[in-house]
Amino acid sequence: MISLAQLLTALIGAVVGLVMGLTGAGGGILAVPALVYTHGWSMQQAMPVALLAVTSAALIGALEGLRRKLVRYRAAILMALSGSLPTVLGVHIAHRLSQQWLMLVFALILLFVATRLILQLRSPECNDAKRAALARINDSTGRFEWSLKTGAVIASIGGISGFMTGLLGVGGGFVIVPMLRHYTNASMHTAVATSLLVISLVGAMGVGSAVWNGASLPLVLSAVFVATTIGGMLMARRIAARLPARQVQMIFAGLLLCVAASLVLRIAG
Repeated sequence: MISLAQLLTALIGAVVGLVMGLTGAGGGILAVPALVYTHGWSMQQAMPVALLAVTSAALIGALEGLRRKLVRYRAAILMALSGSLPTVLGVHIAHRLSQQWLMLVFALILLFVATRLILQLRSPECNDAKRAALARINDSTGRFEWSLKTGAVIASIGGISGFMTGLLGVGGGFVIVPMLRHYTNASMHTAVATSLLVISLVGAMGVGSAVWNGASLPLVLSAVFVATTIGGMLMARRIAARLPARQVQMIFAGLLLCVAASLVLRIAG
């Protein structure tokens, strides 16, 4: 017989998958607090379960993005490689921080990222092809114009997202998507698809590192969570293809603000 915990896990997984498919991120930033609230887990307990589901669903979404030629796979691989060591460092630091400090850091980062995304949407130079960028995608080839500067920008994004993956137990997409949008001329749809590939690569390293450091994964709940997250992801990728990029970006920013507010209220309470 299905337990209440399994039903809640399935519901959370479906919502997380939907959000990931629409925004290229948001999976971990929703999954971790949701598991903490509904199951009474600590953030350290919720992180590996959330990251396993997010990583699995991201792989499915990345394959769909590759089929549609939206993924900039060279950039994704560079970000994943440059994020590998910072991911391990983040896991080590997470195990040495208190629950309150982790939640506070999480909330502050989300508020900062959401604010930057909203300001970007309000800017008259929001057009991807025209706005200035440190690393540019060639309009005719659809690929990055690779140089030392481009490589440094992409590697830096990967390093920061990798550290956040290990520290907060999230896929890193909430860092990758806004940074790709800010420092490159990638469209929102390209940023989302590329982010999903990075999440699948870096997230796998994060799960391995967490297990290596003694994290336990409840078998049944983890399996339910992974399956429903993948289902939500597949549904959302069909919806995302029909939404304007600006609308997807606004949904992402609004989501970040909601999660940040809930964490602040939990800390205050």
